[in-house]
Amino acid sequence: MRTFIKKTLLASMLLGIFANPLYAAEALDIQTVIARANQGDVKAQDGLGIAYVNGYGVKRDYAKAVEYFQKAAAQGNADAQDRLGIAYANGLGVKRDYAKAIEYLQKAAAQGNADAQARLGVAYADGYGVKRDYAKSIEYFKKSATNGNADAQYILGMVYESGQGVKQNYTKAVEYYQKSAAQDNVDAQLKLGTAYARGQGIKRDYTKAVEYFRKAAEQGNAVAQYRLGAMYQSGLGVKKDYARAVIFYQKAAAQGNVDAQGALGSAYSNGRGVKRDYAQAVKYWKKAAAQGDVIAQGNLGTAYYNGDGVKQDYTKAAEYFKKAAEQGDETAQDNLANAYYCGRGVKQDYVKAVKYYQKAAVQGNVNAQLNLGIAYARGQGVRQNYAQAVKYLRKAADRGDANAQRSLGVMYANGLGVKQDLAKAVQYFRKAAAQGNKYAIKALKEIDQASL
Repeated sequence: MRTFIKKTLLASMLLGIFANPLYAAEALDIQTVIARANQGDVKAQDGLGIAYVNGYGVKRDYAKAVEYFQKAAAQGNADAQDRLGIAYANGLGVKRDYAKAIEYLQKAAAQGNADAQARLGVAYADGYGVKRDYAKSIEYFKKSATNGNADAQYILGMVYESGQGVKQNYTKAVEYYQKSAAQDNVDAQLKLGTAYARGQGIKRDYTKAVEYFRKAAEQGNAVAQYRLGAMYQSGLGVKKDYARAVIFYQKAAAQGNVDAQGALGSAYSNGRGVKRDYAQAVKYWKKAAAQGDVIAQGNLGTAYYNGDGVKQDYTKAAEYFKKAAEQGDETAQDNLANAYYCGRGVKQDYVKAVKYYQKAAVQGNVNAQLNLGIAYARGQGVRQNYAQAVKYLRKAADRGDANAQRSLGVMYANGLGVKQDLAKAVQYFRKAAAQGNKYAIKALKEIDQASL
């Protein structure tokens, strides 16, 4: 829960927003405010404090601001008490004192001040001026949420979604997200869109998902912009429109969203929604790869290997394949294994080739299973073992790989790793031949001729 709060409320709740509709927003003569404040008008005192914080009609002076907040707070003004809590929490006009901050926030919260209640939720979650107490934190967030605080509602949504401090409850999470989103909380809108897209805590509804992603995207949320682009690309909740998908990817990518950068790279590579441009694809993949995006790293490896959008460079290709492979990407592991097997971009090394084929094969990569079978059959990088060769060739053959089917036919025909069985060999040769494998076709002809 601490992580959630730090990302959402820590800055806004502890720093707060010094605003007062009566004296800060309206063009009221500052001398009138000063006169009223000095006459004991509690609202004027609070408003004058805000004026000193922001430099409205007076020179900015946090100490003076605190002086007037204290006057208003002493008269029981909850807003001023809340602002004093903020001042003490941040050392604005006074020496930082979390205990004092808590004292004033509690006074304001006791009067039902929703902002102070939310700030206390933060304090108890993170241990600011009080002993960390998640139960107390949730208690204050609930009070604040009940009083309409959108941030508290959003936080409670995340708490129920994660099950931290409460029993996990997706339905309750959605209820709080809905309340917060109705107040235009951009993070809640994003969460609600995600809930509708996944059918988590609410019936799946892609149209609703698009609606909330759009609301958040219009407020500039990069993740929402990316997801809205993805909805247009897939045609979920909206009519499929690659061009519009690209528009939203561009908005998100401009803010550094790694998923959008990767998606834009793929859009330029495939010519979907934009004119095909490999150089642009590489540009965006590089941005995403620099942020550790595994798919972009793998795609860059392929781009350098083929010379698409960049000068062909096997060494660079291997470097990017390795980055992605180390993150567990099976395709990159297979490609890196191929590089080691052939000695392209790296020094030829059958042992390393087998290492990466094994990593990819375990994840079900058909090409890796085929190549691992061949490595065992030839004794390249591993001790020759026909039984192991058959094991991996069968995995790939069962997935429909023609080369594996043809190779498995050879193993049965020659009794390598299995009991010799010409009928089985023919069976696998036919499967491969049906896919146009010329070696399998040739083998079948030779078998037919031998039987004459």
